[in-house]
Amino acid sequence: MATIVEIKLPATLGRLAEFMNVVTSSAVSQGFTPDRISEIELATEEALVNIMNYAYEGNSGDLQMIISTDASGNMRIELIDKGVPFDSTAVAEPDLEAELDDRNVGGLGVFFIKQLMDDITYSRQDDMNILRYTAYKERPQL
Repeated sequence: MATIVEIKLPATLGRLAEFMNVVTSSAVSQGFTPDRISEIELATEEALVNIMNYAYEGNSGDLQMIISTDASGNMRIELIDKGVPFDSTAVAEPDLEAELDDRNVGGLGVFFIKQLMDDITYSRQDDMNILRYTAYKERPQL
């Protein structure tokens, strides 16, 4: 993987647009289709908002984003924070068949990320949460 961009900003909703601009411009520069770019944007916005709202439990902290590509043009996004440990890959999938009144609040954002992105991993290293996911240039047909 070759890093194409790396940014580190305060993990606040006021910085969301800056992070999203980097993601969108990276996907465009790598030649992703408009539909795939929309999927990358949705998944990334969900992940960013979760980190910004919950990682630091009301305290301040930074969020680092590293975007890299491989020889096939696939794009990997790494989101790194020093907030409370949270493995979003371990969140159970929501019961989409349940009646609305019986469903738990939340959890759909993580579900969307898992559905839209590829090779999703989480690790906790040196007091940091590291969420990595890849957007394949060509997604396998389901």
